[in-house]
Parts: sequence; C-alpha cells; structure tokens
Amino acid sequence: MTPIPVNPPSLPTPSGYSHGTLSGNTLHLGGQTALDEHLRIVPGGIVEQFRQAFGNVLTTLRAAGGIPEDLVSITLFLTDIPDYQAHGKEIGKVWRELAGPVYPAMAGIGTTALWQPEAMIEILGVAVIPDERLVRPQG
Repeated sequence: MTPIPVNPPSLPTPSGYSHGTLSGNTLHLGGQTALDEHLRIVPGGIVEQFRQAFGNVLTTLRAAGGIPEDLVSITLFLTDIPDYQAHGKEIGKVWRELAGPVYPAMAGIGTTALWQPEAMIEILGVAVIPDERLVRPQG
C-alpha cells in the first residue's frame, strides 16, 4: 500500500514534508506548530499557540475525512513544560472547544527548541478513519 500525502490547501504549502500521510485507514499527522496562514507563529503565549497548532492538526485530519474522535494518539513537544502545566485548564478548554470531550492516548515531551525559534509547542498524532468517511486525496 502506497502512502498518500495529505496537504490541505488552507495550510502552508509543505516543502520536503507532508502535513499528513495516509496509509490504509491510518493517518499519520505530521508535527504542527502554531504557524498561521502568513507563515508566522501566532503571538500571545502557549494557549494561543496550542489553539493554532491543534487547529492545524485538525485541519489535516478533516482533509482526510477524519473527525476528532478518530484520533488515537497525540504527542506534544513543549519548550516549557511548567508554562504548559500552568495553563492546563485554559488549554483543556481550547481542546474541548475544538475536539469535544475526546481524549486519545497522549504524551508530553520537553525539548529545548523547535524548528521555528519562537514556537513553544509542536503537535503530532495518529488517527484511524473509518472507510465510510475516509477521503483519499489525489496527488
């Protein structure tokens, strides 16, 4: 089975990577930072960056026909774990606003830096999308 790239037109055009890769019914969601449509990291701190980064993940998920309930795993890479923990309730509220009360397996990993120096968070994940909703992007 040949993996199919999933690159929603509303996200920055990838170069040297894909926003997602579909293999069968499994969608591997590439790491998303808080890049906006102007290729800038959104300002305002960890809550705003979480909102943008997770929104980017969900955009890729939806491009393949998925919904938040299809997420089976999420990994958060964080440059400041205490800051994330201090804003946990606000981040949880954003999660529920964007994804509802669905919580897949998760890991939070501290790191010293991300690809964009101003990025505080990068989110990647895995989803399994049922056949009846699966969209196989062309090209």
